[in-house]
Amino acid sequence: MPDSSASEQRIDHVASGLAACLPALHRALERRIASEYPHPKPPEGQLALLRFVAQHEGATVREAAAALLMKPNNVSALVSRLTEQGELERRQDGADRRIAHLHLTASSRQRISEVSALEREHLGHAMLSLTEGELDALGSALGALSALSRHLHPAAG
Repeated sequence: MPDSSASEQRIDHVASGLAACLPALHRALERRIASEYPHPKPPEGQLALLRFVAQHEGATVREAAAALLMKPNNVSALVSRLTEQGELERRQDGADRRIAHLHLTASSRQRISEVSALEREHLGHAMLSLTEGELDALGSALGALSALSRHLHPAAG
């Protein structure tokens, strides 16, 4: 039976490392993209909503709010802004006209695709400097990181 104190220390060590590393990785990637991307970066809340809709085309405001851990009225306000800016479309539900389904516009879909390509390009280039062992470790960690994300944010699963 493993020593619980050692397990707790290991968990604390890994948790501290992830808490420090993941935001730094995100910021570094965001800075790289911002320096090359020709369009202004939307505020974080708008960007999170656009990315959610890109992955869940046709979602409702309530579904987006639950997934993003936001209040529905705040998401509704973001949807209104993004609709005015031509980034999102609201389409009424055929059965219940009080419900609107969210869809990206063609320009928004194109911009998200461009940003995703830049993310893959920068991460891929950085990964070229890693050893085979480091690449294997990152590949192996993807499943565990996804599971960890689901445990922290069950609505995202």
